[in-house]
Amino acid sequence: MEEKNTFHINGYLGLFILLAMIGAGGYLFYLTIINETLTTAIFGTLIWIISALFISSLTIVGPNQAKAILFFGKYLGTIKDNGLFITTPLTQKISLSLKVRNFNTALLKVNDSDGNPIEISAVVVFKVVDSAKALFSVDNYRDFVAIQSETALRHIASQYPYDTFEDEDITLRGNTTEVSEKLKIELEERLSIAGVEVIETRLNHLAYATEIASAMLQRQQARAILSARQTIVEGAVSMTQMALEQIQSEQNIELNDDRKVQLINNLLVSIITDKGTQPVINTGDLKE
Repeated sequence: MEEKNTFHINGYLGLFILLAMIGAGGYLFYLTIINETLTTAIFGTLIWIISALFISSLTIVGPNQAKAILFFGKYLGTIKDNGLFITTPLTQKISLSLKVRNFNTALLKVNDSDGNPIEISAVVVFKVVDSAKALFSVDNYRDFVAIQSETALRHIASQYPYDTFEDEDITLRGNTTEVSEKLKIELEERLSIAGVEVIETRLNHLAYATEIASAMLQRQQARAILSARQTIVEGAVSMTQMALEQIQSEQNIELNDDRKVQLINNLLVSIITDKGTQPVINTGDLKE
């Protein structure tokens, strides 16, 4: 089932033609009365019946609206042009909105790729682009979009962790744009059967489930502290190495291994500690 155009003409032009046909039918009846001939009466009656049938087929199509035309159960086509039209007589006309719609999915509880229960929901923006598929390929395209959106959201959420501290990993919290784009692609595949185009998807709620929220917050804090400490240690080692090289090259001071170890220890402690250090002045002899 695919959308196609159907027969329709401008309604104002059609009304002018039909009024002319009605006038012609009246003229034939006038000739029947004068000439007393049955043939003109039959032609006049046929013209009036045809005119009445086409007048009954008048239909109005509003902006961002489509009319699907059915002739005794057979799909003839769709009118998407706006205005007044005359189409095939004795047909059923089904209206369908082509406006952009959006809705919030229900708040879902899903396990992420690490098995942690999370709460997630999304906003889906869509519109109908194929009226035939939307009306006849699925029972109710609105319900179909809602159910498939929740199914796709569950599938996407289960493929990624809620959060990690690795820059190369895609996470639900840190890469919402990428996750939303993947959700849109999956939804477009699922909803193509219903003639629906997905314009945008966006996560609008993301959090750990209530029962583990406190524990996961502590875990996040611990990971953040470890990550920060790792960065500080790497920086401290680099700074200490640079300080030793500058002391030995620029000040022409030769340090033995014990002094190097002592200096490295002092520098690392001073840089890494999160509390202020107390300086100790050595007044003894540095030569050994």
